[in-house]
Amino acid sequence: MDLDAVRTFVAAADAGQFQQAAAALSITQQAVSKRIAVLEKDLDVRLFTRTARGAQLTIDGQAFLPHARELLRVAERADASVRPGRRALRVDVVNRRIAPAGLLQDFYRMHPEIELDVVTLDADVDGAIAAVEAGTIDATFHGVPAQQHLPEAIKAARVIDEPHQLLVGPRHPLANARAVTPGQLAGHRIWMPGLDARGEVAAYYDELATTFGVTIDVVGPVFGNEALLAEIADSSDLATLVGEGSRYLWPDSYDLRRIPIHDPTPVYPMSLIWRDDNPHPALIELRSYLDSRRTDSPDTNVWIPKWEQRAPL
Repeated sequence: MDLDAVRTFVAAADAGQFQQAAAALSITQQAVSKRIAVLEKDLDVRLFTRTARGAQLTIDGQAFLPHARELLRVAERADASVRPGRRALRVDVVNRRIAPAGLLQDFYRMHPEIELDVVTLDADVDGAIAAVEAGTIDATFHGVPAQQHLPEAIKAARVIDEPHQLLVGPRHPLANARAVTPGQLAGHRIWMPGLDARGEVAAYYDELATTFGVTIDVVGPVFGNEALLAEIADSSDLATLVGEGSRYLWPDSYDLRRIPIHDPTPVYPMSLIWRDDNPHPALIELRSYLDSRRTDSPDTNVWIPKWEQRAPL
């Protein structure tokens, strides 16, 4: 159905005269008559009866009018859903517990007028880049290895350097340490069941384990974070690694300890990935905000995987 014809029909019904409808739509009266005639032909009914006082809706015209208004409202909503700046900015944060989610929430607190659609894709960096390139999402956060192929339209800029911490229960041998070195983790069981064996995350932990002689145990069924925290709280030998900006909640009775790792501090670098030709104004705001939040770590003695890629926003 021709929406211009429907819009003209509604204007004529509201005005009661084709001449006034033409003025409201900035078209000729002849164009109004032609559009109405096309619509009547499509519907196979008469919508108006011409009278000395103008154009009067027929019974069929009266029946069609509320539906015509709804058609125009739906068209307006459809237009708004994809027009840059009017639809929500869709951002993949990978996991709602980790640093990108917290950073995006901080951005929203500063810009509550910006509508966000926060998603978590089950994808490694290759899959995430493909989603950005296809327009499924506007942006994503991932570690981007230096050798990673980026399509011509795709840009990536390192925006997060997240230090790792050791998470242990109260009976663990390192529970009372104020800080530990990566070397002190050797011989302790770092339990990370379900750790993805693919992509940049696996490459990071493989390099970390090899560099410092750390044993990362990925064996075991995955019952979720809550079950993992309960196991660690009740164990004298289990520990895991968490990002400094990751958000976890547990009962006070668990008495879990987050212990900084220094000399050096393992840092996981994450980049924002987006299409360079994406005109969404909220994406520009987000990039500017991330740039303002980016600061060098006060700890100059850090360990970063060899595959890291640093690029300015």
